[in-house]
Amino acid sequence: MRSESLQTFLGAAHTAFANQVRDPRGLASIQRIFEALDTAGDISDAPGARRPACKYLAQATDPETFADPSLRKLIEAFRALEPSLTWRPRSGDCTNASPNFAEEHANAMIVGPGGAERRTDVWIGVSLVAPNIRYPDHDHPPEETYLVLSEGDFMQGQGHWITPGIGGTLYNPPGILHAMQSGAAPLFAFWALWAAPHGA
Repeated sequence: MRSESLQTFLGAAHTAFANQVRDPRGLASIQRIFEALDTAGDISDAPGARRPACKYLAQATDPETFADPSLRKLIEAFRALEPSLTWRPRSGDCTNASPNFAEEHANAMIVGPGGAERRTDVWIGVSLVAPNIRYPDHDHPPEETYLVLSEGDFMQGQGHWITPGIGGTLYNPPGILHAMQSGAAPLFAFWALWAAPHGA
């Protein structure tokens, strides 16, 4: 059984993503993701754990920052769930990352491999990046939709940096190279990936 805090978060995430995403590919992905989440996965009993970059959480998740009701509800649900999450550093290649990237970011898998709910078909998580830090270039097979809850810049392929803004979204097709970078404030964004086999 999911905890009340996890179920509340997933409901708020579904509403917020559905309200904010405009790209038809992202909308289709979100629909698949939340239909799959009608069935719960294995619930982890691991205790929550933070990393040094989590000192920016209070600033990044201040509910007063969010005028949109669905975003504020999402942030409030996340704050209630966050103590149970395990924050980790990114593993793998760190091409083009800031030199101090390792200690200046943290990711938490909420639903997915190693998450609070363990499953392989759906990954929902969050990234927190300290001010003035560039995240490494990376790619992955699953398609991905970002819901951005801060200022910060995002890049796809060989394109220009864009600034989605609070409540902005970005769809990453499977395998596309992408990156993000913070400015004067911490960058905070949720991501949702459809990782089921093709046709599932």
